[in-house]
Amino acid sequence: MGKIAVVTDSNSGITQKQAKEYGIHVLPMPFFINEETYYEDISLTQEQFYEKLEGDADISTSMPSIGSVTELWDELLKQCDEIVHIPMSSGLSSSCETAVMLAQEYEGKVQVVNNQRISVTQKQSVLEALEMAEHGKSAKEIKEYLEETKYESSIYIMVDTLYYLKKGGRLTPAAAALGTLLKLKPVLQIQGEKLDSYAKARTVKQARTIMIDAIKSDFAKRFGDETGANMHLFVAYTKNEEAAMDFKAQIEEALPGCEVEVVDPLSLSVACHIGPGALAVACSKKLLP
Repeated sequence: MGKIAVVTDSNSGITQKQAKEYGIHVLPMPFFINEETYYEDISLTQEQFYEKLEGDADISTSMPSIGSVTELWDELLKQCDEIVHIPMSSGLSSSCETAVMLAQEYEGKVQVVNNQRISVTQKQSVLEALEMAEHGKSAKEIKEYLEETKYESSIYIMVDTLYYLKKGGRLTPAAAALGTLLKLKPVLQIQGEKLDSYAKARTVKQARTIMIDAIKSDFAKRFGDETGANMHLFVAYTKNEEAAMDFKAQIEEALPGCEVEVVDPLSLSVACHIGPGALAVACSKKLLP
């Protein structure tokens, strides 16, 4: 089997430094901030992003340019036989649809995975693609497996402030005002394509409990694995790493025998819609032997 290159985007949460360590390639997501263009983890750090976000800068997201995608593919195909390209969920961005269209010109050498994942679960798909490539799977076989298993993951996110959901038009001003008055902490979910409402909590403590119970329920009812023995478990956050580490300990206490494998910042494309202080727990089913 020929050499396979794995490509993803920075919505996976994989940094440029980690990409070099893994031997993969990460396309940085563009951000328009006060009409200037920045690239995640290239010209825009996590710290700079939150400084601008909390300074009420005008922030919008975009997708990698067609040129940046095809230039990377062309360069990689000088050294590799095939490419597995894993963009963020097609339900959250048009970058996947664009990549699928572009790949039609590459005669099967580029396989774009419509994986319906983002952040820590997208990252896990990338690591699985690497593992399968090392075991001799073709790019097409990797794509087929990742698409067959794309819904075998969950993300639950507690939003600490309603301000950014309101600012982005995802919450009406009246609902935001009422939620702020009641000090609500919404819990959102990503079960594939969309970021949807899951539950409302009055406190951070209650929100954490709701998320842990949701993961427990998914283990048993969606994945048929009450102990979580065949599940990857992750924590993600926006800005507050200390709270994330505390949440990790709480999850491991509530799920004996389970280990939170990763504690990562949420990708900035999610963070710009939900703001700082968010906490998330996520899981995905382990790769079949």
